[in-house]
Amino acid sequence: MKGKKISVGQIKNSNQRKEMRKYAPLFLYPTVIAFIIGFVWPFVWGIYLSFFKFRSISNITFVGISNYIKAFSDETFLKSFVFTVLFTVTSVIFINLIAFSVAFVLTKRIKGSNLFRTVFFMPNLIGGIVLGYLWKIILDAIILKLFGSSIVLNSKFGFWGLIILVSWQQIGYMMIIYIAGLQNVPGEYIEAAKIDGANGRQLLRHITIPVVMPSITICTFLSLTNGFKLFDQNLALTGGKPYNETEMLALNIYKSFYESTTNMGVGQAKAVIFFIVVVIIALTQLYLTRKKEVEI
Repeated sequence: MKGKKISVGQIKNSNQRKEMRKYAPLFLYPTVIAFIIGFVWPFVWGIYLSFFKFRSISNITFVGISNYIKAFSDETFLKSFVFTVLFTVTSVIFINLIAFSVAFVLTKRIKGSNLFRTVFFMPNLIGGIVLGYLWKIILDAIILKLFGSSIVLNSKFGFWGLIILVSWQQIGYMMIIYIAGLQNVPGEYIEAAKIDGANGRQLLRHITIPVVMPSITICTFLSLTNGFKLFDQNLALTGGKPYNETEMLALNIYKSFYESTTNMGVGQAKAVIFFIVVVIIALTQLYLTRKKEVEI
């Protein structure tokens, strides 16, 4: 009985796999170690410290869930949570609607579309602190001229100022993701629907959006988590003023931790609560939007 013949290609693939196994630890272990040191250990240590009263980690006192009780009893924390939710919902709608609309237009082969893509994407390359101070100067000048006020004197101005800033920064990034999704819409689907008499609105609703749902899932997830985690822009644009009315969760946690003169544990407990809330909301959003994705 003749043995099974092995091709040259199979031998090469086998040798390549052996080489990859041989050198994989050299590239894998440093990354894993860095991840453990930079994320896993601080995260676990942070949860541990949330059950202690401390001003420095060399002098900690166990207080159980007292820090969590104080966190939920803090009116500024609850107020910042409500403000953050309102901001996030509004920014997610604005960012994704505008980004999808711009992407939809730029995939229609208009002249200069590549230039427009670059221009829209550029704000995403600028740091949040720099953007915050730039937009504070711009918006203060406009508000002073039109209303005789300032962005830090009226919470409505602060809210919409943050919406404008974050939308301007993130729309370009989301637009790139939507363009990638729109370019994957099969042309034969569009042609078949047009032959059947579908108009532009029906094409968008029944073909384009279902096929682009993976991009919608990604963009919604990114804009949702970015909205909840917003810190730099909030600090630079309003600093929570007036009277902490435009203070978001990340800024409230920062102040609770670094401005505390007695117990940093409360700030740490707030951070743990913040993490749990963001994870639950993000996973729920992923579950709901992925259910609507279709396979081509």
